[in-house]
Amino acid sequence: MTVLSKMSDVPGYEAQRQEMADRLIGGSMRRSYNSEIDIDWDAPQDPDLFYLPPEGVSLYGTPIWEQMTHRERVELSRQEAANLLSRGVWFENTLNQGLLRAMLYQDPTSRNVHYALTEIGDETRHMIMFGRTISAIGARPYRLSKLQAFSVQRLPSLYKGLLLWGAALCGEELLDDLQRRFAHHPQLQPIMAQVFRIHIAEEARHIRYAREGVLRRLQHSTWWERRLAKDLNGIAAFVIRRLMYDKEVYRRCGLDVKEAMRQSRANQQVGAIRQESFRSLYQFMEDNGLMSWISRRFWRYYGFLE
Repeated sequence: MTVLSKMSDVPGYEAQRQEMADRLIGGSMRRSYNSEIDIDWDAPQDPDLFYLPPEGVSLYGTPIWEQMTHRERVELSRQEAANLLSRGVWFENTLNQGLLRAMLYQDPTSRNVHYALTEIGDETRHMIMFGRTISAIGARPYRLSKLQAFSVQRLPSLYKGLLLWGAALCGEELLDDLQRRFAHHPQLQPIMAQVFRIHIAEEARHIRYAREGVLRRLQHSTWWERRLAKDLNGIAAFVIRRLMYDKEVYRRCGLDVKEAMRQSRANQQVGAIRQESFRSLYQFMEDNGLMSWISRRFWRYYGFLE
């Protein structure tokens, strides 16, 4: 029996949904952060500490990595962190737009809608935090090209029903798992640890809300909506993989871009971490019939499944 069938059989599910929204709002009131005051932006940064743990850097363990000095490895981690944060800003932007569009058709007195607005507030603060972090670590943001910006602008128009909640989960849960692995690493810069811990604490509520949104939508979605969600979620594998491997990162570090891309894509050590981080989300999607042979092929091709 899937999680969906269990939820569908519960009497008064709508009332329970509103109660859960109340709890999430309460949790937001008790445990929300303001990065302007909760992060020590002026604290000195140790030039020998990493901005992502070494194991999370795309070239970790490769021949190029072995040839780099310690400071060069730290610089690569700085650029990859700046790239990740830059992409996080545009993803949070598109997710907020999707949530706001969905509210046009919802009851503004609903506690569920009130929590969605609370989440939008969280995500807006995250965008500020990400932008300020890029500046604080001495990096330049990674801007979208005109073509990329045009494509990203189209995403919110696709965020409807299951596609909205599926996009939220794919964008939040996998990266949240990676951050949980990274946040307490002894070689991580304190400022990055602070950013990760704030993001982890608030994303836990967002992930629960998105999972509940998937389960709720599945109860009254049409077959073609489920079909689209099953087949198209694999596109997230391409997008997330693109976030992790950017030619400009290697160019800024003075590396041979073509060779760095080749070695990073073939890096089995980093690939194993990526697969482990996807496991929980994959199981949730499998349990609720949101994986097809098409989406599995995408996730496997881009290294999230064995």
